[in-house]
Amino acid sequence: MTATSLETEARSSGMRRFVRRVLFSEYLVLWLSVLYFLAVLPFVPQMASVEVLRNILSDMLPLLVVAIGQTFVLIVAGIDLSVTSIIAMASVVGASVMTGDGGYLAGSPLAVPAAMLAMVAVGLVIGAFNGFCITRLGMPPFIVTLTTMMFFSGAAIWFTTFHTTTSSIANLPHGFVVLGQGNIGGVPNSLWVVLAVGILAHIVLARTVLGRRLYACGQNRRAADVSGVPVRNVIAAAFLISGACAAVASVLYTGRLQTGTPILGQTILLDIIGAVVIGGTSLFGGKGKVVWTVFGVLFLVLIDTSLKMLGLSLFSVFAIKGAVILLAAVIDAVRTRFAARI
Repeated sequence: MTATSLETEARSSGMRRFVRRVLFSEYLVLWLSVLYFLAVLPFVPQMASVEVLRNILSDMLPLLVVAIGQTFVLIVAGIDLSVTSIIAMASVVGASVMTGDGGYLAGSPLAVPAAMLAMVAVGLVIGAFNGFCITRLGMPPFIVTLTTMMFFSGAAIWFTTFHTTTSSIANLPHGFVVLGQGNIGGVPNSLWVVLAVGILAHIVLARTVLGRRLYACGQNRRAADVSGVPVRNVIAAAFLISGACAAVASVLYTGRLQTGTPILGQTILLDIIGAVVIGGTSLFGGKGKVVWTVFGVLFLVLIDTSLKMLGLSLFSVFAIKGAVILLAAVIDAVRTRFAARI
């Protein structure tokens, strides 16, 4: 072998190692977010303003909570399309409990905590139903969650019209609204909620038996079953967690809007799944981290904010975001094949 061919082979090997490092870097999406921010800054210098950065953080928080729940489901190689209907259903149920316009507990000091418990209960019930149908009846997650999304989206509208003559439930107490809009020392109250959810989710995935079982089920369900992992219970737990996270996100969204509405979250399903996939959680299961989801949400919100500030039409924004998510899915497939050859 000549010196030239050896040099070419060495260069090729170095390039492969570089590509491998880039593809498998845990911080790939974070670096892309920084590069994208710097790239669009000359065109929209307002992106660096304190107000816009605060809005970016505000948009990230509730989306991050529901995306964390979706991360659990994708880790077990499932998908939960019902999260948007959970957000809507929880919103109107919680609002009906505490609204001053004929709420079930209107004026009571227990109105706000009871409403929040009712919202979380909605998420848990729908998540448990999804898990039961998938694990006990053997139904595909896509069909189950698509059906529950359609049913509870309609149920949220029916519930609102049953409770009030308007299309939403307003006049929510200040004690609830401040959770979504208030801040302490300039730090949004909702940030503390999201931090608590994120830290707890990270601990579950990284430090508990349930976390190890979730990854095992996603990597090889049959092998996990043979190894003694209660596969059906683990998968059901993932959908239960997803439902609870969607309900917590509903609390934050409803507090921001000061209104319970049956169309809350209707347009963010693409953002929820897209953010998780962009972050690096595999659609094939067995791989995912909370911090990756944080990076994915940041990247998607940066794109959304910058495109709107550039004055692009809603159609263009959706098209570009869809292309980015498709690219993330392609990269995920490439990374999976690449990993299989190592």
